[in-house]
Amino acid sequence: MGAVLTSSKVLKELKLCRSTFYYLLKNNLITVPTNEKGRYIWDETLLLELKEKLKSFETPEEVEIPAYKTVNISNRRYLGNKYKLLNFIKETVEAECQGVTTVADIFAGTGSVASAFADKKLLVNDLLYFNHVCHIAWFGAEKYDAEKICDLVCYYNAVCPTEDNYMSENFADTFFSLADCRKIGFIREDIEVNFKNGNINARERAILITSLIYAMDKIANTCGHYDAYFKGASFDKKLELCVPLASNENNPNNQCFNEDANLLVKRTEADLVYIDPPYNSRQYCDAYHLLENVARWEKPPVSGVALKMDRKALKSDYCTASAVKAFEELISDIRARYIVLSYNNMAEKGNERSNAKICDEDIMRILSRKGKVKLFSAQYRAFNAGKTHIKGNEERLFVCECYDSGQKTLIQSPLNYTGGKFKLLPQILPHFPTDISRFVDLFCGGGNVGMNVFCNKVIFNDKNPLLKNMFETFRTLGKEKTFEKIEKIISDYGLSDSYRNGYDAYGCVSANGLAPYNGEKFLKLREDFNRLTERDGDYYIKLYVLIVFAFNNQIRFNKKGAYNLPVGKRDFNKNMREKLALFIDRLESGDYRFENFDFRSLPNEDWDEKTFVYADPPYLITCATYNEQDGWNEELEKELLSYLDGLHERGIRFALSNVLRSKGKENTLLLNWIAENRHRYRVIYLNYSYSNSNYHTKDRTSGAEEVLIVND
Repeated sequence: MGAVLTSSKVLKELKLCRSTFYYLLKNNLITVPTNEKGRYIWDETLLLELKEKLKSFETPEEVEIPAYKTVNISNRRYLGNKYKLLNFIKETVEAECQGVTTVADIFAGTGSVASAFADKKLLVNDLLYFNHVCHIAWFGAEKYDAEKICDLVCYYNAVCPTEDNYMSENFADTFFSLADCRKIGFIREDIEVNFKNGNINARERAILITSLIYAMDKIANTCGHYDAYFKGASFDKKLELCVPLASNENNPNNQCFNEDANLLVKRTEADLVYIDPPYNSRQYCDAYHLLENVARWEKPPVSGVALKMDRKALKSDYCTASAVKAFEELISDIRARYIVLSYNNMAEKGNERSNAKICDEDIMRILSRKGKVKLFSAQYRAFNAGKTHIKGNEERLFVCECYDSGQKTLIQSPLNYTGGKFKLLPQILPHFPTDISRFVDLFCGGGNVGMNVFCNKVIFNDKNPLLKNMFETFRTLGKEKTFEKIEKIISDYGLSDSYRNGYDAYGCVSANGLAPYNGEKFLKLREDFNRLTERDGDYYIKLYVLIVFAFNNQIRFNKKGAYNLPVGKRDFNKNMREKLALFIDRLESGDYRFENFDFRSLPNEDWDEKTFVYADPPYLITCATYNEQDGWNEELEKELLSYLDGLHERGIRFALSNVLRSKGKENTLLLNWIAENRHRYRVIYLNYSYSNSNYHTKDRTSGAEEVLIVND
């Protein structure tokens, strides 16, 4: 007997991919022994035998390896699934809802409705984790290795574990046979081990769990849900995983949530919010407890005839007498242009458990407060367990165009960027069109304008790569992890935390600030930051902490590329926390793209008449940290004005923020351009001075003429 080998080395030596190997194994064309855990036992002797065996196959075609089976999002049974109504829903939305670029499906279930809007930015949510993990598989933005998924699916289909596990010990010969329970438990554990060991990423984990859930659902010994199982079943069907046909080209801004919809809408927004809540008293966590158990894989105790785990935290108010109250609160908190509600007409047609919890009168009363409501309907056959026969069943769509959809709640950038336009937004935004399909923030800076414009599809561009990468870091990490990392840096360096401890804890008072306490600690953080060579997520979080504790909260680097601002008076206080939290919430809501181009190089081939470009360049006759070292000059000013002329010739609308005169200086280039285009462009004079944006004078633009120039 030779030395023991690993599977990967053997397959490489045999020049076999996993799918070919598992096909040969499953069809008894080759034989490989396994240990008690179902793992293959390899040695040199067996390797030589297999080499000889494989020589009998003259060409790969003779093996006749079939293509592995695949599965689509619609191939799963689910109460209230809207797959057969997708055409009705999509056609209604297209006819009634204009300018939709972001769609939130907040009771998503299988995700079939969300899949009908795959060309939009999606926010997909469900309270049940097994649905959530499927959403990550179908809609997630992370790339996955399709070959790796296929190989593992083939491996899972071929293994025949004989050792008991959580599934077989609790569910053998109930919903599934003993053999299938052993296999389900083995596969689920192997997926988790592979993920924890870094062999698969989060999206690949979700795709494999989805494959398992769909395979379980296909052979389950039930009538379609897991409230009960048929006793004495023969278990003729065997577990077989299929490869989910998940896209690797999803919108990179898609978000998948696993939380109470009523809480989610408080911090997210979308052009269209689709609502498909439970209609009756049948709790989904009761009907699908087993799939939830397998997806979570926390291995809890189970009890009762149906072997259910504790589900108290998963109960929905929409299945109780509190449904109307919950619905009213939900609608009140939604921030959207359109709300589309699916709700059928089961009010008195089924048995008591099937009757709708919210009557039409309440639906119309609540939605009518939010906006103008239209009702559409389509007949369909409702799911039932075979005991109830319901005729004339209709699915209705209540389409509500919200009264307050023409504006967003204004939020401020977490960066105190010089010349930021937050306080000017009430004067600027009313001059923007209301039918924008794509907004381009050409010199985005801190992002104040793009984040507040009435358009959820925004390109943020800035020549400073730090901005792009910092914003993308916030979005990638999400609010919870971003705050965790910030607080850890503050703790590690012993910086002040006035939010929790106040000023007295540091021997300081608010009027004088925290600089005396933070000074040396800040310099240590700055020194360590300037030594960093890898610009990963930790780099940008550390940079943000530096900005928070720096003088005037500014971004400034010297010619050697070192951050060089001194310590400031404030820290990560309540105001800074709130700004960052709201900013990240909006990052998650919109279809936002961050670019790092010179404005002349930003790709614009697909811009059309519904694109709106906002330009807020460095001002030629003023000075700011981003305009030091000849960051902006007359030549660039001329090129920008020519660039805007070019947009106008293409029928693309724009707005330009600038200053005509300031502190005795005059922008003659801009004034001449305005005069030459007085019949094409309109000048709006603004009233504001940036008294908080400079630390050398009280008012850096005293007497300045700030203007907004538009080509409408």
